[in-house]
Amino acid sequence: MIFSIGLLIVIILLSYKIAPREREEDAHVHGAGQVGLLAAIALFGVDYFTSYFYATGEMMSALHPYGLQKYAYIAVIFIAFANFALGALYMYSLGIFNEGGGSFTASMRYLGPSISLIVAVVLIQDYILTIVVSKLSGVDPLLSITDAYGIAWYWHFLLGAALASTTWYITIRGRGESAQIVFILLGIFAALTVAMLIGLITAHVNGVPAQISQEITKPTSLSQALYHLLTASMKGMVALSGLEAMSNGIQFVIDGDAGIVSWGKRRLPKLNKIWNFYSGKSGIGRFVQTAFLFYGGLTTTFLTIFSLRFNVFDGTLGRSLVGNLSFIGFNEIPGGIILYWAYQILAVALLAAASMTAFQDLQSMTWRNVAIGEIPEFVVYRNPKGTFTRPVTAAVIVAIIIQFLVRGKTSLAVPYYGVGVFLPLTAMGLAVRKHIMINFKGKSRNWAIAAATFVTVLSAFIFIGQIVGKWAEGGWLVLISLSILILMAHAILISPIGYRDPNQIYRIIRTKSRVYGPMGTIVEWQSLATQEYRYRILVAISKFWEIFGVYRPIRYEKPVPAGDFETMLENNVHNGHTLLAEYLDKPEPKLGGGPHESSSSEDE
Repeated sequence: MIFSIGLLIVIILLSYKIAPREREEDAHVHGAGQVGLLAAIALFGVDYFTSYFYATGEMMSALHPYGLQKYAYIAVIFIAFANFALGALYMYSLGIFNEGGGSFTASMRYLGPSISLIVAVVLIQDYILTIVVSKLSGVDPLLSITDAYGIAWYWHFLLGAALASTTWYITIRGRGESAQIVFILLGIFAALTVAMLIGLITAHVNGVPAQISQEITKPTSLSQALYHLLTASMKGMVALSGLEAMSNGIQFVIDGDAGIVSWGKRRLPKLNKIWNFYSGKSGIGRFVQTAFLFYGGLTTTFLTIFSLRFNVFDGTLGRSLVGNLSFIGFNEIPGGIILYWAYQILAVALLAAASMTAFQDLQSMTWRNVAIGEIPEFVVYRNPKGTFTRPVTAAVIVAIIIQFLVRGKTSLAVPYYGVGVFLPLTAMGLAVRKHIMINFKGKSRNWAIAAATFVTVLSAFIFIGQIVGKWAEGGWLVLISLSILILMAHAILISPIGYRDPNQIYRIIRTKSRVYGPMGTIVEWQSLATQEYRYRILVAISKFWEIFGVYRPIRYEKPVPAGDFETMLENNVHNGHTLLAEYLDKPEPKLGGGPHESSSSEDE
């Protein structure tokens, strides 16, 4: 007992010691709420790190009722391959689309406002469902402590709502504080997982027997077995949602080299190609995304091996799969019951914290959607710590309502989670492919196009597979919900709410959102492009009604032209000048003349 308590104290102290802390001088240099490498790993990595607690359990639950668990390695191989391929795509994309927005920005640049608008609404749905699933998944290990995994549904809902409210409160307090808390939790998680692995290996060597199955195996045909394997693969692949998270949230990352990169450039100049790849804010994002290449495959393999060895799954002995394995592993360590309880409580905290990634990306997507005319302007409010509090609050309210509608059951929410994100992944693949076609030459162009095409087809296959694989559990409803969301998005855009003139765009981006430099200029272009798209829709609607003799005049004048993105990028983005200067209202001259333009606000 004393050994386990001492080990736990040491792990907590070490995690606290190395956790990142937001410094006041960084806020002056990089802006409020901008985070470095360690904080980025915490905020944008926690979503896929914590998939460890539920992804493999969901995967095995699709197989073992039919006696197919021994074929789980087929699903594991596919999951590992998809993680590597799509992770590589997004690591490359950060060099092209490094101002945030993820596939939304990529689509707007290369695929047009129509696809970009679809990507935007799909991502918002996915971020909200991330909050739902992470909270309900966090309830499972909490109930596993008392072997109450199958307790009444309303306890799952109430506990999930409480966890959602807690992370909402932490998020609105500021990005720096959120990152510090989550990093400490991840540090403890890494150390305890290693201890659990050592315990499981020891249990295997000591001949700890497997659980005797009490369930009746359901008969299945070959075609049904293949379908269940597809379902298992899709359920175990939810960690890939974190790829878009880092790409979208890169705007909240410090634009500077991580400490290890600065050290490497000074001490190991021969590796400059590597250091340059991981340089700047794109490099910090790539550090986070590097884990995607291997993490999903390694953790799924690890849990599958011991799940089969000890014949434990979600629900066995009233615990989750990870709950069962941690109970076995920590029992091999003196006083291990303390570590088991700590691990379950830690799982609750981490799964609750996983929604912080969604909260960060929701903020990134929301202010852009407001700027282009997809969401009403009053939603934009950025507090002094750099947090957009209103979309965070709205998201947690919607998430709690959904938790109630699914009766607190993770399995009912999972079919909707992870489906939507693979549509943006496909859009990113198409955008990268088009970028390569325009900018590459020679043999490298052919190879790069082939690679981008393959990854695009893979992500499209996974998107369809997510729907088909979860069809019996309500996956078909995803098609309906996505269609409704896309129609609603276009309806809002062509309504008076969706109209944006240059003064509104400037006010939303520069004044309310406090976004300057290249990022602000790019979103100005996106807003102008979307307003052109809006105008084209209104013209098309008017022409449609003219066929029936109904003449509907266009309410608004033709919008300001956005122009070519590449030209804008070359002429404006590097100096951070606004695209809207010549269209903005000029202040009325005051008695005595206007202020000297060379004077600063401090001088005045």
